[in-house]
Amino acid sequence: MGTTGAGGVITLTEADLDPYVTHAETRQLLTGPGLPSEDALLGFGALAGQPALRRIAELVDDAEKLAEELRDQLVIGALRTVDRDLESLVLNGTTGEVFTTYIHPRHPALMDLSPLAPSLEALLRFAAATHELTASRDPFAPTGYGAEAVREASERLASVFAADGGDEVAPYWRMTALIRPLARIGRPGEGLALDLPPRLLDEEFGTAAIVRFEDVDFPGVLTHEPTRRFLSEVGLPENGYWYELDTDVPLPTLAEHYADDDGFRAVSLPEGAERLIRLGSLLEDTSLVLDGATGAVLCFSEPDACLRPLNADISTLGFTVWLVHREKALDTEHDLTAEYEQLAATMAGTLAAVDPVACDRTPRTPHDDGRRYWPEAFEDQAGGGLYAQALRGNRGSSSEGSSWRERRACWAPL
Repeated sequence: MGTTGAGGVITLTEADLDPYVTHAETRQLLTGPGLPSEDALLGFGALAGQPALRRIAELVDDAEKLAEELRDQLVIGALRTVDRDLESLVLNGTTGEVFTTYIHPRHPALMDLSPLAPSLEALLRFAAATHELTASRDPFAPTGYGAEAVREASERLASVFAADGGDEVAPYWRMTALIRPLARIGRPGEGLALDLPPRLLDEEFGTAAIVRFEDVDFPGVLTHEPTRRFLSEVGLPENGYWYELDTDVPLPTLAEHYADDDGFRAVSLPEGAERLIRLGSLLEDTSLVLDGATGAVLCFSEPDACLRPLNADISTLGFTVWLVHREKALDTEHDLTAEYEQLAATMAGTLAAVDPVACDRTPRTPHDDGRRYWPEAFEDQAGGGLYAQALRGNRGSSSEGSSWRERRACWAPL
């Protein structure tokens, strides 16, 4: 069993490593400096089990159906997203290479390996560089904010990954270098969480697509001045893949919206509906709403009559729709969606670095069940929102178009 020492470092004994880990540098790392027990990208909780290292062949029902290359691979942990484990991390004890795989205990023939890093040491360097260059709220981070900071962080990350991976950099790290630095586009704001660069949304979506509201559009309950300024001076895109603004009439409160819709079925409105402003709609019968007093951005689900946090405020909502649009452009060039689950996790991690509220499942409103709109939207491969183009024809008809939850039903990270 791995031992967690001072500073949350997991170390193993020589006996833990025998007979499967023969790679000298890997043995030195695991018995010496060790691995971090807590990391936003990598989880090594599997090493706390007994025995500390388990072969894949020991974790499936019918090991004879495993590919030969998989049988003696050692499970050491899992890739992490903001609130759970993803694919399992596995170690080749002879070469020291690290891979990812989905553990299919009952369907071992479905398993394969995807390269992640040439060594454990390189894996830790990759994770450390990612934290250092994309910790967007860290005032001591080596990069600043804005488009130039994003470009610099992306190039520096790519160079770190290429130094060990060369032309064979794993897709996970390629998308990390392209997506995670986007968290540095806006500096910390005053009154709002972010101060986005001037005309960022205009340049991304086109000026004609941006809606800027006037005072006459605002109901009297919108008293949060930074939010009023953002909506009138910066604005928001009228349409996005996952949301659409209401622009036909002055913004109503949530209570007024349902009172005026005579043909709509009765909906149990949340407490304080008269101070919640409906900005537009999201997917699945969900309203995009704004707390007029605090500026918090929420979503109201009509089917289950539940009010949930969506974003910290209007500035991080703007960042979120910009982030999604940027990812689609990058997918066109780099085919990021070939590893969809890893991309969804990268998007959630990038959003969480800027706006923890958007991904934090801690209940914040009455009846809040912890579901969060953006991470679930990212994970919905069947819906295809992260693809450069909406799913059409055969692109969504294969098994690759199955949703995250459908795929999770037959595998387990260990």
